[in-house]
Amino acid sequence: MCAGVAALAAGLVGACATNLNGSSSSTSALGEQKPPLADGKPQKPVRIGMLLTLSGYGPQAVTAKGMKQAGELALFELDNALVQLIVKDDRGTPEGAAQAAQEAIGEGAEIIVGPITGAATSAVAPVARKSSVPVLTLSNDRRVAGNGVYMMSVLPEQEVDRVVAYAVSRGKRRFAALVPDDAYGQVVEPAFRQAVQRSGGMVGSVGRYPLEANAMLDPVRALADEVKQSADTAAPIDAVLIAAGPEMLPQIDPVLTYAGIGGGRIQLLGTGGWDFPSAGRNGAFVGGWYPGSDPHGWTDFAQRFSRSFGQSPPKLASLAYDAVSIAITLSSAEPGQRFTPAALTRPAGFTGVEGSIRLRSDGTPERGLAVLELQTFGGNVLEPAPMVAPDGRATAAR
Repeated sequence: MCAGVAALAAGLVGACATNLNGSSSSTSALGEQKPPLADGKPQKPVRIGMLLTLSGYGPQAVTAKGMKQAGELALFELDNALVQLIVKDDRGTPEGAAQAAQEAIGEGAEIIVGPITGAATSAVAPVARKSSVPVLTLSNDRRVAGNGVYMMSVLPEQEVDRVVAYAVSRGKRRFAALVPDDAYGQVVEPAFRQAVQRSGGMVGSVGRYPLEANAMLDPVRALADEVKQSADTAAPIDAVLIAAGPEMLPQIDPVLTYAGIGGGRIQLLGTGGWDFPSAGRNGAFVGGWYPGSDPHGWTDFAQRFSRSFGQSPPKLASLAYDAVSIAITLSSAEPGQRFTPAALTRPAGFTGVEGSIRLRSDGTPERGLAVLELQTFGGNVLEPAPMVAPDGRATAAR
C-alpha cells in the first residue's frame, strides 16, 4: 500500500506518486490508519478504483501521474478514513483497461474513476456493469455515456451553446465559424448551427480547416471573404467562432491577422480549447470570448496541488480531483446505496474545481460555465458561471 496522503500531510507524498511503472497502488485517506469501529466491529473500507495509463514516461504518463496525485489530494482534503483509492495501470489500451477494471473490482472497488479515452471506457463499461459498478469516465466522448457510465468532462456542445447565447445577449446576430476537419469539428459544427438557431441568430458561413501545418490559409481566406462580402448587407457577420486549441491557435493567428479578422473588428468566439496558459500570446484572439470554468477555482486548486507535490498540475487533474471527490461525498451511505443512479444523479448535483456539475440519467454532465474574455495573460470573467438548479436548469450566479 502506498500511504500517499499520509505522506502528503508531512510534505512527502510526491515520492509515493512518482512510480509510473507499477501496475497498481492503494491509497487511503489517512494512510495506514485502521478503519473506525461501528458497534465494536471494524467497518469495511469503501474502495474507489482509478484507471490511468501509468506505463511509460511520455506526456500521457505524466498526465496520469498528475491525475493520480489529484485523487490522493482529494482523499487528504476530504479526510475520510474509511475511503481507499485503488489505482490500476490500464496500459493505454482497451484490453488493458478492461483487465484493470476487473482487478479493481476484484479488490473491492465499488465505483471506478477513469479511464481517459472513449475506447478504453467502452471496454471497461461491460466489465463494470456486470458487477453493478458505476464508472465516472474522464473521456469527453459522449458516445460512451449511459447505462452506468457518467461523464466528468465538459461537452463541446455545452461550450458552444454557452458562448453563442452570451454573444446574442450582447447584440451579435449573424455568425460564422471555422472548425477543424476532424471528429471534433463534426461535433462542433452541428452544435454551432443549433446554438445559433436556438438563440435567435443567423448562420452566415461555416468553414473547415485541415490539421496539417500551414494548411489553413485557404479556409481562413475564404472565411475573410465571406465576412467582407456580408459587410454591405442588412445583416453583416459580426461574430466568428474559431474552434481550436493550443496546437492550432498559434497557426491560425497570423493568418487571421493578415486577413483582417480579429483585433476588435469582428467579435471572435472560442471553445474550451482556448483555455491554456499561453493563449493570450496569439494577438488576433485577445479580446475574444470563450466558455470555461471560473479561473479562481483552478488557481486555488493549482496552488494547493503545487504546495503538496512541488509542481503544477496538468489541466485534466481537476477532473480526477472532482470525480474522486464525488465518490468520497457519496461514500458515507450504506453499502448498496452509495453509488446508485439516484445518488449519482441527485438533483443538487456536486461542486468541484471546475464548478458545479450535475450528472444526468443518460450519463452526460451538465456544467455551469462562465464566459471569459481572453487577455494577454489569462482570462477575465465577463459573466460568472450559472449555478445548476435542482431541476437541472442553469440559473444566474448570485
